[in-house]
Amino acid sequence: MDWQQLAQEVLGRLGYDVLEASLRPAGKSRVLLVRIERTDEVPVSVADLERASHTLGDELDRRDLIEGAYRLEVESPGPERPLFTVRHFERFMGLKVKVKSEQGNFTGRVQTVHPDRVDFLLDSGETKSLELGSFKANLAEWPDTPR
Repeated sequence: MDWQQLAQEVLGRLGYDVLEASLRPAGKSRVLLVRIERTDEVPVSVADLERASHTLGDELDRRDLIEGAYRLEVESPGPERPLFTVRHFERFMGLKVKVKSEQGNFTGRVQTVHPDRVDFLLDSGETKSLELGSFKANLAEWPDTPR
């Protein structure tokens, strides 16, 4: 089951983007963890999390896709927010990110965002350019004001 696709289908109608969704073991049970952000880029509130959780939970119960006991956890992206799209990198331009790629792992600042790649400025002054989709990135610092 593609949990991210299912969650996006349900929560997209409410104005949320699903950044991550995965079903993980948790003792004798399982946890369906879903991380969301608002499509209008306003910070996610507790009311948003409640609304998304109830709506997605009702749909999961209706479809009865998960056998046995599970717990649904809906979260905001948090301080180690994953970055996937051009817009994500544009929003957090200038901030430090942790990058994992086949070319190696590093921490650098988002320097330039292109339609198909992102340039990172390393502490050494070197610039690394990676193609979108070829790496994983998470914020390594949080902005002073919401972006």
